[in-house]
Amino acid sequence: MGRRRPRPGSFEARPGGGAAIALEDGEISILRSLVVQLLELVGPGPGAADADADPLAELFTEGPSKPPEDPALARLFPDAYEEQADASDFRRFTENDLRARKRDDALAMVRCLDRGGPVVELTPEESRQWLGTMNDLRLTIGAYLDITEDDDNGLYHLPDDDERKPMVVAYLWLGALQESLVETLMP
Repeated sequence: MGRRRPRPGSFEARPGGGAAIALEDGEISILRSLVVQLLELVGPGPGAADADADPLAELFTEGPSKPPEDPALARLFPDAYEEQADASDFRRFTENDLRARKRDDALAMVRCLDRGGPVVELTPEESRQWLGTMNDLRLTIGAYLDITEDDDNGLYHLPDDDERKPMVVAYLWLGALQESLVETLMP
């Protein structure tokens, strides 16, 4: 007898710590599109354009020392310290690795979505990657919508003809997916 199909829109635990979710083709397409846009925002990484780049030299490449100007990138890569000198040093030595992890997680999510099928099965590692990417997507959308912890700027009560409505719906949907996955993975 085969595995039971998960309820649409909710993750269900799988033996060994993984998770599964039933997604319609349209949902897969929307998720994939959002993740690809996130990948474009995060960028290709050092040496991506240079096929002859020295991989060892890339390990020692320093990152930027100033916070990004784009509000979404600033939310994805915030300053770790209030003191500017400390924040610059920390950013210079950690941002490239953080970008690489975000890229790897997002690419893993795209690969899972590209496997197709109405049920997307995730290993424990893929589940962790999905959590990270869904969080990054929500941070990005939240930055563009100017959503803060304390204030939603009235976005949850927008009229249907407001051009921000689709992004608010995506933000809320991703939040529900993320919450479902967290609950599924908790012992």
